[in-house]
Amino acid sequence: GDIVLLAKPVTLTEGDRVTLTTDVPVATDGTSKPEKLLYAVSLPPVHGQIEHINYPGAPISSYSQLDVVAQKVSDVHDNSHGASKEALR
Repeated sequence: GDIVLLAKPVTLTEGDRVTLTTDVPVATDGTSKPEKLLYAVSLPPVHGQIEHINYPGAPISSYSQLDVVAQKVSDVHDNSHGASKEALR
């Protein structure tokens, strides 16, 4: 089926950590099993990384809808100077 992804932009400032919630990435594939949805990080943040909260400091390249619902995924700004803001899309 068709996949629909709705995402609100999230802006981080230097050193910020933002936990992804269902308000940020919301996807549906037309099935009755949204818990099986997987997200792939195709364009990682330039000044930071996407992390699972159980493994801080380690970037991840994918996560599940269940991770988002459980608030286990964060976008972390790397504190780099000259890059005071970055948007997650």
